[in-house]
Amino acid sequence: MGKSNTKTLKVTWIRSTIGYNKKQSAIIEALGFKKLNQTRILPDNQSIRGSLFHVRHLVRVEEN
Repeated sequence: MGKSNTKTLKVTWIRSTIGYNKKQSAIIEALGFKKLNQTRILPDNQSIRGSLFHVRHLVRVEEN
């Protein structure tokens, strides 16, 4: 079959949460990141985009 029509975001964690608000560290953890420079493919929806907005200085986002 073909590729599914669901949009995804390629998110890479590029900056440590040390020195930032604890909420931002919790958001990084909730997005599923374990290690710095890890890349995750996440669904493109309002919930994920809202979380990424709060940690936009810590991650790199590419649309797929």
